[in-house]
Amino acid sequence: MWTMNRKPTSPGEILREEFLKPLRITQAALAIHIGCDVKVINRIVNERAGITAEVALKLGAAFATSADFWLNAQQALDLYRASKSVKRMPKSLLKSRGRSTPAA
Repeated sequence: MWTMNRKPTSPGEILREEFLKPLRITQAALAIHIGCDVKVINRIVNERAGITAEVALKLGAAFATSADFWLNAQQALDLYRASKSVKRMPKSLLKSRGRSTPAA
């Protein structure tokens, strides 16, 4: 099973550090530009909310990235958080490939 040692960079941090700050765009200006409430952008930037498919599409259009860029960043963070909260993983129901099972 694959494990991640380092917490992935959140989409909010990416938005803040790689787009808003360098381009000197305020959260309010971005919200107006993409047609959403400033609270949505603020919650994403402050890591209190995740990226939805709709917001990913709008951010992709606004910053010439893909929606997948934003959704993949969100998915990486979600999987990391889930891996830290799941206490015990179930064993596989499938037999391992390459292993022979004893004949009956």
